[in-house]
Amino acid sequence: MNKFLKEFKDRGYFYQCTSEYELSKLLNKEKIKGYIGFDCTAESLHVGSLLQIMCLRLMQRHGHRPIVLIGGGTTRIGDPSGKDKTRKILTEEEIAKNIINIEKILKSYLDNNDPKTKPLFVNNYSWLKELNYISFLRDIGKHFTINKMLTFESVKTRLDREQSLSYMEFNYMILQAYDFLELNKKKNCSLQIGGSDQWGNIVNGTELIKRHSNKQAYGLTTPLITLASGAKMGKTESGAIWLDKKLLSAYDYWQFWRNTDDRDVIKFLKMFTDLNIDEINKMKNEDINHLKIKLANEATSLLHGKEEALTAEKTAKKTFEENSLGENLPSVDIQINNENSGINIIDLIVLSKIESSKSEIKRLIKGKGIKINNKIINNEKFLIQKELFGNDGNLKLSIGKKRHLKVKLI
Repeated sequence: MNKFLKEFKDRGYFYQCTSEYELSKLLNKEKIKGYIGFDCTAESLHVGSLLQIMCLRLMQRHGHRPIVLIGGGTTRIGDPSGKDKTRKILTEEEIAKNIINIEKILKSYLDNNDPKTKPLFVNNYSWLKELNYISFLRDIGKHFTINKMLTFESVKTRLDREQSLSYMEFNYMILQAYDFLELNKKKNCSLQIGGSDQWGNIVNGTELIKRHSNKQAYGLTTPLITLASGAKMGKTESGAIWLDKKLLSAYDYWQFWRNTDDRDVIKFLKMFTDLNIDEINKMKNEDINHLKIKLANEATSLLHGKEEALTAEKTAKKTFEENSLGENLPSVDIQINNENSGINIIDLIVLSKIESSKSEIKRLIKGKGIKINNKIINNEKFLIQKELFGNDGNLKLSIGKKRHLKVKLI
């Protein structure tokens, strides 16, 4: 088996392949270009997109050149895959801003120095905006049958649930197939990688290339990642785990990985770090907390750098083991005008954005889940006053065992 495909499997990235034997032969013979598409529906990618980014990194390590397709055109349509309702249509300004931010994130993960493997960034709006509807139907539409399109999971699921599927969304799979054809013609791209929910769209692309250009192209999909708890990867009780440094601190990102379920740690070390597979396999019997810290440091280093990862580890140690305030702990500023006034504990937690539901905060208080300076708060009318702040003007707010915040008096 080809070394790239072997590691792809060893790391748990593999789900399906259109022609695995032929793809393996091609990869043994030459270095290829392969692409992954990212629609720009938000200003940042989150951890749910990280598996695809790691696939791009793996391509580079094996000498292949990744193409990053930014869906400036398809974002204007909306991919129905995995969705139960129509996606919100963004403005031109929002899409342009999102493209800039997403490219910046992807470049921080990828090697941009080696000219042979340096990622190519393309925006499908550059060719989709020029399409002539009649010509497109005649030249491309003739290769698709409604019968087959109705069998794809992204369409079938919506129809089975009797949820509306617009004609605009129905065309998404044709546009994605056309993207692959354009990249095959213009960039000699022979591989598309995507999540397993993209299988139908990817197969459409390989078949369109064969029918239109009589060339062989390949599709490779990754499994959809869920946590051992059953929760969706990238979603937590405190919100999405963003890959934009402005939206989520290095400490919070480190904590996300540190709090990984015991059952997921080895799997995530393989998927979300660059550690050697053999090295990871030897770690299986090591202390689980040591492995979680290893995972947190390695994953955080990829995004924020090694120094930030080590600082986050030190902050966590101070916060959890020494019950003090680490310098890198997330913080919120508040103002108290005089000695007798203050801010209600519930209002403070809402202000901190750690928890937005007042009823949930009240439930936590009743369950002894809220602490100020490591002391349990039993009263939902408790006031945060100046006297609670240390000489440095800080106090520690804790919600449950794992969420901590530095409150600064200004």
